[in-house]
Amino acid sequence: MLQRRDFLATTLATSLLAALHRTGLAQDTTKPLKILLRGSWQIVNIGDIAHTPGALAIIEKHLPHAEVILWSSADLTPEVSQLLTNRFPKLKVVKGSISEEGKVSTKDLQAALDWCDFLLHGSGASFVAYTDVARFDRFIQKPFGVYGITYSADDPKQIALLNKAKFAFFRDGISLQFAKDHGVNNPIMGFGPDGAFGTDLRNDAAAEAFLKQNNLTPGKFLCCIPRYRYTPYWLIKKGRPLDEAKNARNQEMREHDHAILREAIIAVAKNSDHKVLVCPEDMTQMQIGKEDIIDKLPKDVLPRVVWRENYWLTDEALSTYMMSSGLFGLEMHSPIMCIGNGIPAIVGRFEEQTTKGFMWKDIGLADWLFDFDKPEETAKLNETVLSLVNDPQTAKDRAEKARAFVEQRQKETILAITS
Repeated sequence: MLQRRDFLATTLATSLLAALHRTGLAQDTTKPLKILLRGSWQIVNIGDIAHTPGALAIIEKHLPHAEVILWSSADLTPEVSQLLTNRFPKLKVVKGSISEEGKVSTKDLQAALDWCDFLLHGSGASFVAYTDVARFDRFIQKPFGVYGITYSADDPKQIALLNKAKFAFFRDGISLQFAKDHGVNNPIMGFGPDGAFGTDLRNDAAAEAFLKQNNLTPGKFLCCIPRYRYTPYWLIKKGRPLDEAKNARNQEMREHDHAILREAIIAVAKNSDHKVLVCPEDMTQMQIGKEDIIDKLPKDVLPRVVWRENYWLTDEALSTYMMSSGLFGLEMHSPIMCIGNGIPAIVGRFEEQTTKGFMWKDIGLADWLFDFDKPEETAKLNETVLSLVNDPQTAKDRAEKARAFVEQRQKETILAITS
């Protein structure tokens, strides 16, 4: 359940928004609102991709008269851009930057900056585009807000900018408390779900074809996502050098972490009629799944396990998750997308990650969050994973309850744009 500090912050933000609407200070939401969404940080991870369509879907639902242009990072590919415009045909995408002197690098970005009424910084692992937002505030001088970030920077400049924002929402209670403890006192702040909860991209045809090809029956399999302590970006981003310290930590903990996942897979294979699909969230995890899961499973278990050897995009992944009985593993955004669509999802985390995993406590799913650095917690993982298949209705009801809470907060927080 929500911790008391998060509940109080949530109640404060909700009450303030309600008061604004009661007193007539909120803008008329029937008038077109022009939003410039700063997001799409990278495309090597289906979860990072999901931030953008999730935010767009939330805006579409609760601010139906709004128009949106996406200000993406430079590495947004045509393939991912097409994924977005398939779902949001009117979406325009611009790239570029604002220099320290205020010069805008592209004509498209300049036009978008002139056009917009409001800049919305989307969800991320931090105040990702702080520099862009700071220069927007300095040179463009229009309102902006920060929506659903993890925060841990004791940076006076970032704190001052968060206080200047129209609102500041944090995607986990620990980030919210950290911000408050370090001087963020924005009048409209609180728990704001990660934008990826709103993702509704689909590619059912691709998902159905994959299931058929691999003898997976809808509703009769779980998904499992492996990962290393640190994402080995040096394997998938051109020009990124090997980080020897992070690689050493990955190698040190890979067996510890994946042995726990393998035991859960074995428990499912031997104690249920379900199979397990080992699948990726980022481009490094197909190899991890093969080497650290598939290659180390007992031979009698392998017929009940499927390995996805190719990367996929967010639409096919989400369609697959929705055909499953649930998901477990060591990533965060696939579980977020699952809960956002009413699918049970169990999260494993460890100390090297940000605090984003603790949002599971904020949305009422504390016992579906496992710290892989605490044996007393991981000892309960097998029975919890099995509960998804042995008592599916209860699991589904819990996922739907969390989804309803998230959707209410989505509505309350996105309407802060119009306050």
